[in-house]
Amino acid sequence: MAHIIVVGNEKGGSGKSTTSMHVATSLVRMGHTVGTLDLDLRQKSLGRYIENRRAFNTRHGLNLPCPDYRDLPDVTGMKLAPGEHAQDRRLSMAVVGMEESCEFILIDCPGSHTRLSQVAHSLADTLVTPLNDSFIDFDLLARADPETNKILGPSVYSEMVWNARQLRAQAGLEPIDWVVVRNRLGAQAMHNKRKMGEALDDLGRRIGFRVTAGFSERVIFRELFPRGLTLLDLRDIGVTGQMNISNVAARQELRDLVRELRLPGVQVDF
Repeated sequence: MAHIIVVGNEKGGSGKSTTSMHVATSLVRMGHTVGTLDLDLRQKSLGRYIENRRAFNTRHGLNLPCPDYRDLPDVTGMKLAPGEHAQDRRLSMAVVGMEESCEFILIDCPGSHTRLSQVAHSLADTLVTPLNDSFIDFDLLARADPETNKILGPSVYSEMVWNARQLRAQAGLEPIDWVVVRNRLGAQAMHNKRKMGEALDDLGRRIGFRVTAGFSERVIFRELFPRGLTLLDLRDIGVTGQMNISNVAARQELRDLVRELRLPGVQVDF
């Protein structure tokens, strides 16, 4: 069976689609077969990212490695089982359609609570939660005392992950490996950054997730999306002038992130 990676966070602007695209493309570059699904049925940022990449390849006569992408199938007119939800059927059909040909299936979830997102979390072998490095976004995971930063209890998102874990346990599946990724880390070891790290480490021990660094805030990410490119493509398209210190550092961040995900059978070699 394919290993399912779910990228989820119920707040927008955390870098889910950027993280999804870079992880998926990195795996393809390392020789793995990867299928992708975008459950944000309105914006489809990951879907548009991959569409931009295909268009860039065609326009320039290139063959940059690209993960497979499919829209969810339409179930209009199909007979559903008693009590079955149409969205559940759509996601199930999409996953089954990719499992035979893919080693990994990466599912990018919307920045809101939806039924599709809830079901996807229960399918996750690896759950990746990108998080902006601030206490505003920490609230996604837990409620904290505003004076002492003492954790008061889990958030609705953490409770959803807990429920997903319970469903997997009841089905006899392996536990979810939950990885919280700290995006937009500041370059300086600021007081707030340290407090955020301590709070995440404490919460991770309590509710069961690992913490790793993601991407720093960099202009290059805004420039890559319209062309469907990733950090690993710059040399391939002959843009050596963009390989400055910042972009080399970003490439190292990607390498470290993929390594820290500890995906089965993956040896990071880029």
